[in-house]
Amino acid sequence: MKTMELTLDALDTPALTKAHLADLLFEQIGLNKRESKDMVEAFFELISSSLIEGTDVKISGFGNFQIRVKAPRPGRNPRTGEAIPIGERRVATFHASAKLKEQIQGTVGNESPEEIEWSLGSE
Repeated sequence: MKTMELTLDALDTPALTKAHLADLLFEQIGLNKRESKDMVEAFFELISSSLIEGTDVKISGFGNFQIRVKAPRPGRNPRTGEAIPIGERRVATFHASAKLKEQIQGTVGNESPEEIEWSLGSE
């Protein structure tokens, strides 16, 4: 499979949004705007539904999303100091892959990069 390079120019906002991802698919891959938006929505819906079902999500070269069950514990109301029990709950966790950690560490000490290269496809 051919590897495709996507560039992500410096963002106007401090966050990468679904709308920005859809715009990138439109501009750099050539999907129409509706297809781009639907593809981004489907991607995140697939991750969400897998996590809700209790299935781990592993994205090679990026990281792992997992559901963890946190045990019940004692808590305290910060306003009144009253002890309140906090029940068991499920939380989503993310662990970055070694490859992503290396890329992040490579930017330490550098000025804010103007472009980030993303690779799609098999490596």
